[in-house]
Amino acid sequence: MDTQTILFIFLAAVIALALVFFQYFFKAKKRGKLSLGLSFLRFLTWFGALLLLINPKFTKNDYRIEKTNLMVLVDNSSSMQDSEIAETLQSLKERQELADKFDINYHSFGNQLNAGDSLTYAEGNTNIAKALKSLKTIYGTTNGAVVLLSDGNQTLGEDYEFYAKNLQLPVYPLVIGDTTTYEDLRIDQVNVNKYAFLKNKFPIESYISYQGQGSVSATVAITVDGKSVYKENIDFNTTSKTKMVNTLLNASSVGVKNIRISVSGLNQERNTQNNSRSVAVEVIDEKTNVMIISDVLHPDIGALKKAIESNEQRAVSIQKSTANTSDFDEVNLFILYQPKASFKGVYEFIQQKKANSLTIVGPKTDLNFVNSVQRTFNQQLFNYTEETTPDVNPGFSFFDVSDFSVDDFPPLDANMGTININKPGETILSRKVRGVSLKEPLLHLTEQDGQREAMLFGENIWKWRVQSYRNAKNFKNFDEFIGKLVRYLAITKPKTRFSLDYESVYEGANDAKIEATYFDKAYEFNPNAVIDLELKHTESGKVSQLTMLLKNGYFEADLTNLAPGKYNFTAKVATENLTKSGSFTILDFDVEKRFLSSNYKKLDRLASNTSGKSYFSNDVIALGDSLMASDRFLPVQKSEQNIVSLIDFRLLLGIIALTLALEWFIRKYNGLN
Repeated sequence: MDTQTILFIFLAAVIALALVFFQYFFKAKKRGKLSLGLSFLRFLTWFGALLLLINPKFTKNDYRIEKTNLMVLVDNSSSMQDSEIAETLQSLKERQELADKFDINYHSFGNQLNAGDSLTYAEGNTNIAKALKSLKTIYGTTNGAVVLLSDGNQTLGEDYEFYAKNLQLPVYPLVIGDTTTYEDLRIDQVNVNKYAFLKNKFPIESYISYQGQGSVSATVAITVDGKSVYKENIDFNTTSKTKMVNTLLNASSVGVKNIRISVSGLNQERNTQNNSRSVAVEVIDEKTNVMIISDVLHPDIGALKKAIESNEQRAVSIQKSTANTSDFDEVNLFILYQPKASFKGVYEFIQQKKANSLTIVGPKTDLNFVNSVQRTFNQQLFNYTEETTPDVNPGFSFFDVSDFSVDDFPPLDANMGTININKPGETILSRKVRGVSLKEPLLHLTEQDGQREAMLFGENIWKWRVQSYRNAKNFKNFDEFIGKLVRYLAITKPKTRFSLDYESVYEGANDAKIEATYFDKAYEFNPNAVIDLELKHTESGKVSQLTMLLKNGYFEADLTNLAPGKYNFTAKVATENLTKSGSFTILDFDVEKRFLSSNYKKLDRLASNTSGKSYFSNDVIALGDSLMASDRFLPVQKSEQNIVSLIDFRLLLGIIALTLALEWFIRKYNGLN
């Protein structure tokens, strides 16, 4: 308490005494013991009231000792199962002096950081960088150190060696596992698309590396469903230790294809599990049925048919407008070539089914009819035509047209007249007449309520295909552009109340899951639904049943406990007759088995980047001595200064009320005013 406050308290006592003296001794006619008692009560009242105004306070200092944080990270991945990591961890725990100096926090990690040091060796991946990042989030920049028990082989996430430069915590790795370097050939990575289209070729990209000295030769073999389809001999030496093997395979039949890439082993090679890698590709039939409806004979029809069917997965049929609409059910895309009044039935079918279409408008088109039968666009009729050249819109975003060139393309014959588009969309090609841009569409796409439409305002597109051949000696430029247009227009997105999202192939069970969405009859998400999943292993016949769990706006089934193999499954909504079936394959792949030796050099660089030091598993005592001897981790004495009120307001108010009440009672009892 400062001097000023003490003076105020003393002054309050003087003022209280002065007021009491004035009230009970200066003005009072009678004096006695009763007056002394009443004056004392009045003094307490005045003094208490003045203390409330002064509110005296004093400062209280609390001191505590804060230990340095010692964060112990323990690798819980499957590669640690047969290592000495448990014994090393126990030896570290037995150093009681460490517990006296540090506040020790144990964490295990694999895919992510976990509290505690319980080891199950069930983690399928090692993500050291994520574990270090999580420590930084939890403990911030407080003074501390990290002890990392791991073999240093990371299978997931960013490179921990470089991330650690921003960690601001020293890391002391305890290297677990064999540090001997063995001669080894291994497949590091295989890149392949998950899907391939029937009768097309799909690429496989494999990276093979050699660890050792000298020169060796090996054979890379690829099999599809057990049948050999590719072989290549590769050579390694001290300057060339990584090779990339690229090949194209034929997708000859529909279904999931199990592909195995293997490299021949070395003499006395200790780890042969990383000499092969299995992947899977699902071959799907992308068959797209396109119907060209026309009542006129024109070279454009043949050019479109050739361009579309340049991809074997597309089939084109040509019909007149009077064709029976029962033939339209299997059509994915309608191309209406210069429609007339006879197309009325076709338009009614398209509008009823909300089918996707491409309309080609030219001099032979009945614009009065077209303007009246649909609401997507309308064009004024000026009864004369003009030659129109294309201009590519660089801002078009529906699909990539950056490789489409219109250099030297001849003009199309087009009706002149203002074009109005009534639905949202984008222009691919705009119109130029005599070198002047009209800022009107030549080829335009719209999409609304799941229906996609395209309009080409000109005829003689066959000349573009011929010009593409003149420019490059092939039709690739034109055919690929038409292919992209057809692919976009042929895609339909049916609205379904119950849908599943899953992969056809999972590379190991760690990331295997099935997601589902379910909507009620009003198409609102129903979080109270119960979705049951039944899975059957095709080889063993084992049946598993589980209920999908509600996540953030969807349902999910965790499949991480399933054994490798092919599974058929059925998902069913319990309260309704809604079911979905499918199949997937879980590959027998454990990325943790790729490594035979510990990566002690990388762990040593991690320690250097963070101003720490690496140790081997038998150097626990040396690590403990280093931590105990370091002045960086001394306990810190911290003080907290608390300003405390000298009086309790509630108690003081109670005393004031009590003294006033006593004084009033005594005065009334003795007949005083």
